[in-house]
Amino acid sequence: MNQFTHQNARQFLFGLDNANFLGVFDEYCDGVLITTANGIIVYYNKAMSRIDELEPEDAILNQVTDVYDLTHETSLIMRCLSTRQPIIDNPIYYRTRRGKFANTIHNVHPIFNRNQLVGCICFVRDFHVLTETLSTLRMPEIQHRMQQYEITFDSIVGQDPAFKDALNAARMAANTPSPVMLYGETGTGKELFARAIHNHSPRHEKKYTPVNCAAIPENLLEGILFGTSKGAFTGAINKAGLFERTSQGTIFLDEINSMPVGLQSKILRIIQEGKVRRVGALKEIKFDLKIISSVNQDPHVSIADGSLRSDLFYRLGVVFIHIVPLRERMTDLPLLVDHFIDKHNKSLGRQVRGVEDGVMERFYEYHWPGNVRELEHAIEGAMNIMGPDNRIRIKYLQPHFRHAYRNRRSAGQRGSLWMSNSPVSHDTLETGSSDLLFNKKEHEKKMVWQALMQFRGNVTRSARKLGISRQLLYYKMKKFNLSRDQFR
Repeated sequence: MNQFTHQNARQFLFGLDNANFLGVFDEYCDGVLITTANGIIVYYNKAMSRIDELEPEDAILNQVTDVYDLTHETSLIMRCLSTRQPIIDNPIYYRTRRGKFANTIHNVHPIFNRNQLVGCICFVRDFHVLTETLSTLRMPEIQHRMQQYEITFDSIVGQDPAFKDALNAARMAANTPSPVMLYGETGTGKELFARAIHNHSPRHEKKYTPVNCAAIPENLLEGILFGTSKGAFTGAINKAGLFERTSQGTIFLDEINSMPVGLQSKILRIIQEGKVRRVGALKEIKFDLKIISSVNQDPHVSIADGSLRSDLFYRLGVVFIHIVPLRERMTDLPLLVDHFIDKHNKSLGRQVRGVEDGVMERFYEYHWPGNVRELEHAIEGAMNIMGPDNRIRIKYLQPHFRHAYRNRRSAGQRGSLWMSNSPVSHDTLETGSSDLLFNKKEHEKKMVWQALMQFRGNVTRSARKLGISRQLLYYKMKKFNLSRDQFR
């Protein structure tokens, strides 16, 4: 049973007299995480919270492997505790239990007290933020222009009606000077939309600057956006901010609802006036920008909880575009799978031709908390470990896909396609002979046919009878060349 409390967690490793130095880590720009010798998190700073998109109370006092979708073997923290050796500058791509993916660089150090291991301290740097910030501030002109023209509306994949409506709205909004606000969950493609809007706009020859408002520390954000004046604070120099340097172009304020409310009021003022004042300066400088912003939460919810100013929302949301999550546009799944396989065939030098049916079935049944980004990462990850094989198979998927699928099967309804009375298990059929695979397909086709016959082509009721989603049933109907008209 866990015996730690929030009060003594901060004092655990260092004692009451020395615990005050942890306050240094509270505002540290990198993530900092401290655990006990058995992997219980006792300290979790603000930067770590931003990287993982978790509240500290969701991590502190929990086991590392309960917070992250990692095992004792794949977790760098647990490896450090096991080997008692530091791990230096180790890149790792991980997923939290809530579906957030992070690409980071870890430095993990064991902590000893009189030669006894008492825990470890882990420093985490967000690799995406690091490279994006450097490219934003120091990107060579030729690299900047290459990135500008990579993404257009035609390169964004999707045929779902709601998704196409969002694309059409974005395309029309690109030709106006009005600000655009994109609303979508993490991983839905807000950054792609923003870049496509810029590339389709009259400003496409000018600079495009993305700003991750959630990842840059509060004490740095104002200077980065507005610039600094010499003498404003110790070490300050005259330096133009991103609003000033991007003038005539487009600035993308990503996850603006994560920006401190005090800074939101300053953003509102300079947008209304079209002038920016560097930190510590008296002079105001005019700028001309196409402003695109994004929120990862319903803005009305953000306004209600105080994380987004209502006046800023009304100012930036002149054109408001909702990008639907992947689970609401599952008809696009085959298109997206083919698109990402083709993309990573080129980048990895592979010749993968597609996915096996079992993989597609799992994809249709999965909830996709990380949305399109998670789908791409799942495909890229599989293509990295599949060797000379030319099809993505279930065994190449990350463990959580298999676990989620097993959980669904164990909770399936009577008459479910997965809980049938067939004497051969699903896993056996996947790895069996060609005769078994043929029999499996014939069995599935028969069950789909019977369900559609019983409900006269009603897909919703047939899917419920089979214990699968409507999207998966549509996929199987297409695979077996069946249409609803045959059963009416």
